[in-house]
Amino acid sequence: MDMIPVSSSAMMAVGYDSQTQQLFIKFKQGHTYTFCRVPQTIYEGLMSSSSKGGYYSNHIEGRYHC
Repeated sequence: MDMIPVSSSAMMAVGYDSQTQQLFIKFKQGHTYTFCRVPQTIYEGLMSSSSKGGYYSNHIEGRYHC
């Protein structure tokens, strides 16, 4: 899975597999988390958001458990 570097105070990189709907987020703390059954629109929203941390908190955190 290719991870795309992002400009964020909390995240380093984001990856998405559209076939499995898995979202991967690598945080600056060093941990990479996997989220399952994530719609592509959520991934696209994250990538286009000016505040990736805010988008994560409002739309991803606590959801999409594997």
